[in-house]
Amino acid sequence: MADCWNTDTGEAVFRSRDAVKNLRIKVRIERVTSTAALSQHLQQQVLSQRDRGDIELETLTSKSQTGDNEEELEVGWQEKLFSQYEMELFQNEAACQTPLDRQYHTEVKALNRSKGRRNHRIFTYTDHDRYTNCLPFNQMQQAADLLTTTLSRPTFLAERMASVRHRRQERRTMDSSVPKSKIITWEPTEEFVKNSHVVNNTMQTMHIMGDLSPPGRLGQKENECLLLTLKTDGNGTVIVKPDFNKGKEPYRIVTEGERREVWRLTLENVSPAMKPEETEKEQNMYKDLYIRHKEYLNSLVGQDFEMPPAGILRYVMHGEIVSAKGFEYDNLYIHFFMELPNNWSSLPFQSLSGVTQTCRTKTLGKENVAFFSFPFSFEAFYMCEKESEEAVLQWPVLYFKVLSLDSWQRYRTEGYGYLLFPAMPGKHTLTCHTWRPLQTGTVSALRRFFIGGSPELEDHSYVRIPGTFKGERLSRFGFTTETTGSVTFNLHCIQQARAFIDATMLKKRRQRVFDQLGGFSQQGAVCTILEAFQRARKKMQDAREGLPRDLINATSQLHIESSA
Repeated sequence: MADCWNTDTGEAVFRSRDAVKNLRIKVRIERVTSTAALSQHLQQQVLSQRDRGDIELETLTSKSQTGDNEEELEVGWQEKLFSQYEMELFQNEAACQTPLDRQYHTEVKALNRSKGRRNHRIFTYTDHDRYTNCLPFNQMQQAADLLTTTLSRPTFLAERMASVRHRRQERRTMDSSVPKSKIITWEPTEEFVKNSHVVNNTMQTMHIMGDLSPPGRLGQKENECLLLTLKTDGNGTVIVKPDFNKGKEPYRIVTEGERREVWRLTLENVSPAMKPEETEKEQNMYKDLYIRHKEYLNSLVGQDFEMPPAGILRYVMHGEIVSAKGFEYDNLYIHFFMELPNNWSSLPFQSLSGVTQTCRTKTLGKENVAFFSFPFSFEAFYMCEKESEEAVLQWPVLYFKVLSLDSWQRYRTEGYGYLLFPAMPGKHTLTCHTWRPLQTGTVSALRRFFIGGSPELEDHSYVRIPGTFKGERLSRFGFTTETTGSVTFNLHCIQQARAFIDATMLKKRRQRVFDQLGGFSQQGAVCTILEAFQRARKKMQDAREGLPRDLINATSQLHIESSA
């Protein structure tokens, strides 16, 4: 007898592109009780003593007893194997109620005439059997108890779904609409919960059963045991419970009753492998299918790529307000809007402002952080004028204001900030620090704490340089502020222009586009100089770190002496 048993009786999920009709499973059950073990031990002794002329015990080597102790059978998907109970039931034509029962009656009569029934204890319930449709939960739980395990136990949802048939039921009205008066059922009945509030998937089910009755008493319903459950959908998903042994120890089944017999269950996947020519044919078929699907998608999209007119730069930004941290109060929300400089325009239906949801903060390290994850999109167009007075291109600006709102409907201004749109396309993660106006005195602090409210800016663009300012110097002398928290943005920027098409003329193309769009060439030159300066500075720092310490100290002392 086996000393170890497989106790992992949970279900396994497989995915296959092959047809489920090719699935073949080898099921083997073997009785391992003391009587069977003693019989097997005596048989081995008899076979060992045969050469010495001892008497052979014919009763211990009878085929009928060996067939009662073990059985091995290969079962296909939805293959019907009748049990002894079904053989006796469908022999009587009066017991047949449905067309399927009458079909089984014909098959049973053919089996009786040919005497070709290949199964003895192992039988199946297919998807259309009445026993599969209404297999009671107590038998499911009994099968789970027979497969002894300490790892799996049916949940509340499994108990409620055990008696529910997994069939998709169309409960819509003729016009495919739901009456507005019945959207919410305030007092649902148990039948309503069973039909409407349970996950309802289109699954085909098959049960492989075992008749574990004592020898000579086959056909008793109370001795039927669920060995394996197979479920599949139309998408190539196959659910097997329990899983195949795959070289592991067999499962242990303990029957109920006085005898408490122990059976060994082994499950093996014996599906035939595909031939090389069939595999190549299937791959070619899938390849042809993918090519046709790609052509179909291309026909839907079309070959004409939308391009802006000549001399116009299209700027598309998909952004996200990620988080805000370091603010004084909780329940934060952000009000933001975009400002377009000269020569910039947007579509008429484009919204240039927005408000996030109110978000509570959570402690992350030493900071209180509010995670918004608020998405927004913006699209603008830049048209260059030939006689532009601006030396450098002005980019759009996003102004934002952080506010807090408590349960007493007291709101407070937590900070102002701004974000300059990136000049380079791609992904950018930016953190903008904020400040708020501060009114000196105790009265202002008490008002902010007790009744809310605080000094606000009439013009939000005062955070930066207001667009209406025309002077040479902007003085903020005497304006008192207080540094508050910071806001983090994720920005994905796209720039599109007709001059970007010709990739073979990259250098000329960029210079020509910069000249056409105004200010790009000067700004690109400034950026190039700054990048070269940063690279030279980094090389100098690396070279200084590589020098010996004595040489650095001697050089610094010499520099001090020469200065003196």
